[in-house]
Amino acid sequence: MKILYLDCGMGAAGDMLAGALLELLPDPDAFVQELNGLGIPGVSFRRETAEKCGIRGTHLSVTVHGEEEESIDCGPGHAHMHDHDHAHEHDHDHAHEHDHDHAHAHSHSHAHGHHHHSSLHDIEHIVCGHLPIPERVKQQVMAVYRLIAEAESHAHGVPVTEIHFHEVGTLDAVADITAVCLLMDRLSPDEVVASPVHVGSGQVKCAHGILPVPAPATAYILRDVPIYGGSIRGELCTPTGAALLRHFVTRFGDMPPMRTQAIGYGMGKKDFAAANCVRAMLGEDAGQGGDRVWTLACNVDDMTAEAVGFAMERLFDCGALDVYTVPIGMKKSRPGTMLCVLCRPEAKDAVLDCLFRYTTTIGVRELALQRHVLDRRVTTLDTPYGPVRRKEVRGRGAERYKYEYEDLARIAREKGVSLAEAASLIDRQS
Repeated sequence: MKILYLDCGMGAAGDMLAGALLELLPDPDAFVQELNGLGIPGVSFRRETAEKCGIRGTHLSVTVHGEEEESIDCGPGHAHMHDHDHAHEHDHDHAHEHDHDHAHAHSHSHAHGHHHHSSLHDIEHIVCGHLPIPERVKQQVMAVYRLIAEAESHAHGVPVTEIHFHEVGTLDAVADITAVCLLMDRLSPDEVVASPVHVGSGQVKCAHGILPVPAPATAYILRDVPIYGGSIRGELCTPTGAALLRHFVTRFGDMPPMRTQAIGYGMGKKDFAAANCVRAMLGEDAGQGGDRVWTLACNVDDMTAEAVGFAMERLFDCGALDVYTVPIGMKKSRPGTMLCVLCRPEAKDAVLDCLFRYTTTIGVRELALQRHVLDRRVTTLDTPYGPVRRKEVRGRGAERYKYEYEDLARIAREKGVSLAEAASLIDRQS
């Protein structure tokens, strides 16, 4: 199983994530050429080598109409309802005194002679209507933007349809998010794990005043994600970085056992005592042939047997690997049922939604487990009784097979014999 681990010890921003993932490719320069061939209006990508605390890495520079977007206030991901100067994300540009190591005060044109404010519909028009990228990647880009729009809507107390982006909606941020989504599609990890996210500390100056770190939009996106502050004052994790993590990361925690094959460093521009970078590590699972699964469980005492059975069917439809029940005794001496579900990390959210929708539970317990499995395959045998599917397993000194129940039952019914006798008939013919 291919694992991607993201070390977010200095937070995350869109271009930092892109730089780190870019270094994992065998030919990053060729990928940059592909990015420049997308035809994002006025946008140009350039791969730059940067060094932080003696570590060399990549900064993916994005220019719009020949100019790199700069920051004059806290605006990463900051959306507004009216025109004024706006900020643009690009890694951790926030100094300890809340100034910025690069800024501009001139009017900037994206296609007109004034600052352009983009709605979610405008972003969708650019991404889905004009970019020559696979449909699945377009959907990933828009999913990230919807996370940001939802966060801005919550922060401003207005509907998503009324949000107009000043920073994340501009073309440089379209470029950053599209680059990360394309890189994730190219790398295609089976699981994405990230460390707890360092968000920075203190306050940061914005167009409308002083805001706490993390900024409201970032804090909203990272709810239920392990985050922490520290002695570094400034905004380390931007809304765009937070949304990309929230969308792609399977789980947050320690680096799992893995055989690392490639390491990438995506550099920010600001200098801190610690190396201002995101580190990406790509490798194979080192869990001795096992895979990582989640066990989700809940207790119910007010569901009928039919309702429990229906919920189990729906859970399998939602991606559960296994679903089983255990009879239990609950408070007030009531007999109850513990419903347990086994699922892969990428199916956990769907299974959780299913549990809350189709059962009466108000709480679900979760436990991450390492599962060890034998190698499995399904073959089809041609027999005088028709095709028969056979499940074959081997590994760790074991080797066995089992006929598919439906095929076995069909033969047993046709011949008027037991399942064991039907299996013997097939064995004699194979």
